[in-house]
Amino acid sequence: MKRLLSQNEVMLTLMLFAVLIFISGCANKEVITECLKGHTFGFWGGLWHGIIAPIDLIAMLWRDDVSVFASNNNGAWYAFGFIIGSGGWGFLGGNRASKSYKKR
Repeated sequence: MKRLLSQNEVMLTLMLFAVLIFISGCANKEVITECLKGHTFGFWGGLWHGIIAPIDLIAMLWRDDVSVFASNNNGAWYAFGFIIGSGGWGFLGGNRASKSYKKR
């Protein structure tokens, strides 16, 4: 038999959620003005950074000056290139996955 949550349990859950949301707003703000000088990355830079993202993820463990996503980018075009380069839409694996599924 299912047991419904009591009013006290619901209120406690809501209070904990509210405290969690409140505390998450206390994070330090990173100053990135030094990163925004120089070359601005566009679509092609995003595409390249998406392709090398797995390597960057590993390099980030040992070096502080390596990041996956460039801070100095031009916005939507950089993000679009990054998504395509990282395979975020499944362009490369989708065809093979559907063929192996059909064989079953």
